Amino acid sequence: MLANLGCMKNLDVAAVVTGGASGLGEATTRALTAVGVAVTVLDLQEERGAALATELGGHTTFVRTDVTDESSVQGAIEDATGKDRPLRIAVNCAGIGWAQRVLARDGSAHELPAFTRTVMVNLVGTFNVLRLAAAAMARTEPDDEGERGVIVNTASIAAYDGQIGQIAYAASKGGIVGLTLPAARDLASVGVRVCTIAPGLVDTPLLASLPEEARTALAAGIPFPKRLGRPEDFAELALDVVRHGYLNGEVIRMDGALRMAPR
Repeated sequence: MLANLGCMKNLDVAAVVTGGASGLGEATTRALTAVGVAVTVLDLQEERGAALATELGGHTTFVRTDVTDESSVQGAIEDATGKDRPLRIAVNCAGIGWAQRVLARDGSAHELPAFTRTVMVNLVGTFNVLRLAAAAMARTEPDDEGERGVIVNTASIAAYDGQIGQIAYAASKGGIVGLTLPAARDLASVGVRVCTIAPGLVDTPLLASLPEEARTALAAGIPFPKRLGRPEDFAELALDVVRHGYLNGEVIRMDGALRMAPR
């Protein structure tokens, strides 16, 4: 990339990817590894994570990590910073879904523990990794443009177009959208950028479990291209954010112009 475009040119760096053993995270792990980044995969799926690290080899490692636990994330960050290159990249893909209305048809209220857990994993977990990764990045030497790192978070178009039954998920992803700009402003003084990707309907293992008829119907509702997003689309965009040093404080919708209806 041309230096005058303000891009991260040197990818001989370390990265952490949460939820990096499957779905969006796995695709991102593969994309980063392919361009020479030393990736530490943070995930609770031990078998998948270990197998991915073995497959990719080289500087790719796996650390079983609970993103909501401070010591767990700190240990994973230490693994990444212990590599023979600076930690410059963190991509937050870890997340869970939950579907339940505020009030069910029988009048019963939404389960509070389910709402709390969704927000804890998706929002608090993202912030936990963001703050600890940023602290590690701040201790590194800046590049020739003063950049020390970049953090890419994962929201969802549900943050804007939350559907019936998505209140917990939409609230958690809306929080990620909301923290993007203040995080970028907070971390500007240490040269760490923060951006968020808000995917639409992506063909992750969750959607893969649906019948083909349902998947076709979902794809038909997307203006263009009329297909489900692919994890590789997300990974490509995440890599673009990493490389483009002038992207900061921005939330990027990746949805084929989809605006979701109430149901």
